[in-house]
Amino acid sequence: MTVMLKIILALAGLAIMALGLNIGLGGIATLGWQGPSDFFLVTNAKAFAVQDNHIRFLAGIWFGAGAIFLAGTFALNRFRSILFALIAMIFIGGLARLSSSDPLLLLSSDIFPSLFTELIIFPLIAFWIYRSSGKVYD
Repeated sequence: MTVMLKIILALAGLAIMALGLNIGLGGIATLGWQGPSDFFLVTNAKAFAVQDNHIRFLAGIWFGAGAIFLAGTFALNRFRSILFALIAMIFIGGLARLSSSDPLLLLSSDIFPSLFTELIIFPLIAFWIYRSSGKVYD
């Protein structure tokens, strides 16, 4: 059972790292790994460059979070508290989606799978980690 948990953590870590790279290296426009990146028009190049740089920073943090998930597969007991904190952050991010001015967007196939993962799947992973407490040997 703990082997499966470690596989799930590794897959989550790799997916999060890929998302971080997509935005970190591509900025707001992304590298297009999640679909078309021609979804906006820049009307103020200076303001865009500033916001684009901030988004790249946030993507770097996201990449780092994924790297910690991946590291947790090799040292689950040592990373347990950090993983709980990251999962809490992901859950809070999912809750932040609920502030959308378009509630129907949340039910769309573009958003709902992510929202479900953030609000349901990641808390279940946290519970799984909690239940494995002391049963995992790094």
